[in-house]
Amino acid sequence: MTTHNDWLALSQEETLEPELPICDPHHHLWEFRKDRPVDCYLLGDILEDLDSGHNVTSTVFIECGAMYKTDGAQEMRVIGETEFVNGIAAMSASGLYGPARVAAGIVGNANLSYGDAIAPVLEAHINAGGGRFRGIRHSVTWDADELIPRSRNNSPQHLYLDDTFRQGFAQLAKLELSFEGWCYHPQIPELTDLARAFPETTIILDHFGGPLGVGPYAGKREAYFEQWRADISDLASCGNVAAKLGGINMEVNGFGWHERARPPTSQELLDATRPYYEHTIEAFGVERCMFESNFPVDKVTCSYNVLWNSFKRLAADYSADEKAKLFHDTATRVYRL
Repeated sequence: MTTHNDWLALSQEETLEPELPICDPHHHLWEFRKDRPVDCYLLGDILEDLDSGHNVTSTVFIECGAMYKTDGAQEMRVIGETEFVNGIAAMSASGLYGPARVAAGIVGNANLSYGDAIAPVLEAHINAGGGRFRGIRHSVTWDADELIPRSRNNSPQHLYLDDTFRQGFAQLAKLELSFEGWCYHPQIPELTDLARAFPETTIILDHFGGPLGVGPYAGKREAYFEQWRADISDLASCGNVAAKLGGINMEVNGFGWHERARPPTSQELLDATRPYYEHTIEAFGVERCMFESNFPVDKVTCSYNVLWNSFKRLAADYSADEKAKLFHDTATRVYRL
């Protein structure tokens, strides 16, 4: 039986600039995810990807609903994920699994709609994180069309504008925690409003703000691009926001790579998505941009080696200092690694 890894192996490339240090600031760890091409992604699995040729020195784990507790107060069950990931991080920190430090930073989940009452949950995350806990992601991916998958949290429309949510959000800065903004492209202005209301909180935009390309958005990329472009520029005017460059190879982005007989090459990936990268870097500057893998979610489209090769092709004419920021320094600064 042909596996997804067999399909990915049909596109083989030599690693570009193998010595360039990389901090991968966005990946997940999980098991029992039958809804994904990769249903198990634990330490051995990510190490196999990190060993594909690129010089990945550290990574940041981003919440994905893994290993929640089955007992205790509902709002506290998310702490199970931080405990789980911190255990993997401790294994990696032993050095027994190689030089890369997996999950050197941890971003968890907390329902900020609890308002002020969320503070004990945030403190429990910090205590469980072994000095690695850095922030919260509360996804609000929502669209009126039911063909567009909504957030695992089943967040209602306009949550970033909700007063009670913002009471919970206000607790982050008090504990020096950052916030991951994961929304779809029509929702970017709501994240901008949130960033302006809380200039003391570091916010990281995930996946270019989720440019949609399926359902009612299929075949209309050019029509929506200019609005996306303007919204990204407006968000970039908020000095407390940084941007992740990646996470645009999911099914919801509508490129359909996973439906092809062969996976794309790094050049094909770059040719299709270059405008998103170039505009975001232009708007935010390399000091506030960082390449991300979004693995194993983006593994639906390409291998780890091919993905990072596409980033290196994009940055081929950048200076050494600009490359250092995009591939490593911005991420380690933002996540305080």
